[in-house]
Amino acid sequence: MSPLEAAAEGGSEGVDSDTRGPGGYGSGRGAARPSAAGGMMTATMATEDDARELALSLPATAEKPSYGMPGFRVRDRLFARIREERGVLVVWCENEAEKEFLIRAEPDKFFTTPHYDGYAMVLVRLDAVERDELLELVTESWRLRAPKKLVASFDAKAGT
Repeated sequence: MSPLEAAAEGGSEGVDSDTRGPGGYGSGRGAARPSAAGGMMTATMATEDDARELALSLPATAEKPSYGMPGFRVRDRLFARIREERGVLVVWCENEAEKEFLIRAEPDKFFTTPHYDGYAMVLVRLDAVERDELLELVTESWRLRAPKKLVASFDAKAGT
């Protein structure tokens, strides 16, 4: 279960603080982590270019500036935005409880600022997440902001 799914269910399943907490393999670009074969492999951490590519790969999306920075919209509804701070992406969460869970569970990846108090939006440190996790975060944010019919069509094509 992903951290997003665990947060939505109010649990912490899928969050392993021994390997993913501060100083764990998710803490920086090229960090070493255990591989399935038992050796060590280098993780490729996400970048702003990855965020752009993944966001624009989703249906009915476009890039349009937001607060002078790249923003990603689905049918003209913002679902992700690169922040002024280098390597930080804003995404939507299901609710504020999920936001708080993510921040508490993995503060090396997720944080907020007073500007986002009261909003179900979380800031993601791109150099602390791998590309596949970023895809999950961006897709979930897109799903929360996209029209229901578009999400249903996306799910039907994906077979979910």
